[in-house]
Order: sequence, then C-alpha cells, then structure tokens
Amino acid sequence: MLDFTNSVTSLPWSAVMAEWSWVAYTALEMLIALACCLGNLLVMCAVCFGMRDSLRDPTFCFLVSLAVAELLVGIAAVPLAVILDGWLSLTPVWCLLLRCVTLVLTQASVLSLLAIAVDRHLRLHTPIRYKALSTQTHSWLAVAVCWILSCLLGFTPLLSWHDISPVASHATNTSSTPFTSLPCTFLSVISLPFMVYFNILGCVMAPLLAMTLLYINIFWSLQGCLKESCPQAKASLLRERKLACSLALVLLLFAGYWIPRHMMNCLLLFQGPGSVTKGGPYTGILLSHANSAINPVVYAYRIPKIQQAYSQIWRRSRLRINCYHGNRKGHLFSAEICRKAVYPPVGAYCPQAKMGEEEEGEEGQKSNEDTR
Repeated sequence: MLDFTNSVTSLPWSAVMAEWSWVAYTALEMLIALACCLGNLLVMCAVCFGMRDSLRDPTFCFLVSLAVAELLVGIAAVPLAVILDGWLSLTPVWCLLLRCVTLVLTQASVLSLLAIAVDRHLRLHTPIRYKALSTQTHSWLAVAVCWILSCLLGFTPLLSWHDISPVASHATNTSSTPFTSLPCTFLSVISLPFMVYFNILGCVMAPLLAMTLLYINIFWSLQGCLKESCPQAKASLLRERKLACSLALVLLLFAGYWIPRHMMNCLLLFQGPGSVTKGGPYTGILLSHANSAINPVVYAYRIPKIQQAYSQIWRRSRLRINCYHGNRKGHLFSAEICRKAVYPPVGAYCPQAKMGEEEEGEEGQKSNEDTR
C-alpha cells in the first residue's frame, strides 16, 4: 500500500511524482467505474422497464447484454485493475484467474456488438424469415451463446497459454508463507503471444472486420432502397438508417477506445519493452474502461426510444421525490399522481415510441398494399 507520510523526505522527486501519478490514475478509474455503473444501470432500466415490449426486439436484447457487460466492467474489471496493479499481491494462479475476468467481459462486449450487426443485417435483407426467427426465446438464446463463448475464450489462458512457470506455481501452492505472492500485473501472467495472435487478431479484430463489412452492406442496401421506395416506406427506412448509424457509432467508439491498448501490446511483442513509454499502458487501460461509460451517453443522444425513456424516468423520479418531501411537510399530493409515480403503467415511459411503432406498422401495411 502507498505510504505518503515520509514520501517527500525519503524518496527522490521522480518517485514522489510516480506515487501521485498513481493516485491520479486510481481516482480517474474510480470515476469511470461510477459512470459505468450508473449509466449502464440506467440503460437497463430504460430498456427493460421504460419501453413497451422492447425486449421482444432482438436489437434491444443485445443492447441489454452489452450494458450488462459494461456494468460488470464498472463493478469488477476497473476495481480489479486498480487493486491488482498497485495494492495487492496474489499467487500466480489466483492472479491469472482474476485477470481473465477482463478478457471475458471484453469478449462479451465484442460478441454483443457482433450480434447487433448480424441482427440489423438479417432484418434488412431477409425480412420475412427474420420475423419467424426473431422471437424472444431465440434472442435470449443468442445472448446466452454470446456469454458462453465469452467465458470459453476469456478463460483460455487457464488451460495452458499463460506466463506462469510450473516451478513458481508449485512453489506458491505448497508454501504457506506470504512472501511467495508476487505483484499481479496483467502481462506477468498473460502471455503476449496469446494476447496478440489469439485475443487481438482472432477474438477482437476479426469480429470488428466482420461488423464493418456488415454495416457497409447495410448502409449500401438502405441507400438503394431509399432511391427505389415509395414515399410511404421512406419514413420507416430513414428510421432504420438512423438506428444503424447510432449502432455503427457505438462500434466505431469501441474500436477507437480499444485499438490503442491493443497496438501497445503488439509493440511490446514485436519491438520489446522500450517501444512503449511507462505510462502508455495505463493510458490505454483508462481509454478502454472509459468506453464502457460513454455508450449510455451515445444511446441518449442517438436512439430516440431510449432518449424518451430516459426523460420519462427522470420526470417520474423527480415526481417521486416531490411526493415524498411534500407529504413529509404536510403538502399532500394527489394519491393518484403519487401512485403513478411509484407504479407506472406498462408502456407509460415511452408513449412516443409506441406511436412510432404503430405508425411504422401502418406504413408497412400501406407499402404491402402498394406492392400488391
């Protein structure tokens, strides 16, 4: 644990600055963790409780899966990154197990994004078959498959692909003294060849490339449909394009925030430790964790249904607080108003979204009649 009582007198200036840099890094990580938890909890509440029948739409099921992964980043990955790097020493086996948690959550985010891209592609190119496949059971089954694959891929280093020597592992398992524990840094237990060849190229970059091609195909097809469609169908296609743009932005931000960290790992493998500055890896870690906090903001500004659900949740929260304080001070609010604030009717959070769905259904019927 860091000791600041005698740091100024007993350490050189560079060491003092290093300690204060670590304090600043820890504070930033805690702020990011708080933002991850609050933002992604809000997303989950907005989708699960604030939007009528939203979980019947596979896209929103996968968005909830992505929000759960990013919530767990704030709850588990960020605290583990801070505690294991600077405050705690563990045996190599336990260090490896806890470090794999980060890999699992990263893989869950990647596979959720891939599932969203595949869903939008199928919705556009095979609409008749998509209606038969896009049941709530199939959606949650796909979410379960994403998480099972994430666990299998993320915990792969536990099998044999790690940097723990058998001698060290045996020594830490048989010895009862606390001095056998070592500082638990990420690259002290995770193999760089595993990170570069398996994790980065196989589990991250390959899905990102597939998603990029899917979104290019989606936008190309939508552009062609907009040119050839009748005026009644254009509104629905424009909404589809806007949602696709928002989801593509989430993908672009994921790539932008994660690629610097992956590039540093590639440089460490091919050029050696001198190719990356001492603070570079921590900057990459901060960026990758910040990505989990930025997505709820993107949803609020880019996806109208979630934006409307956010605003309704905010209004009802304020009304609930006013009812509580007003009743305590003797200013009795209407019982009906307070009851609706605490127990809102199903679908009440997002009436505009419901109207939009009804309009979209009417436009689809009109376009089918025009086709006939």
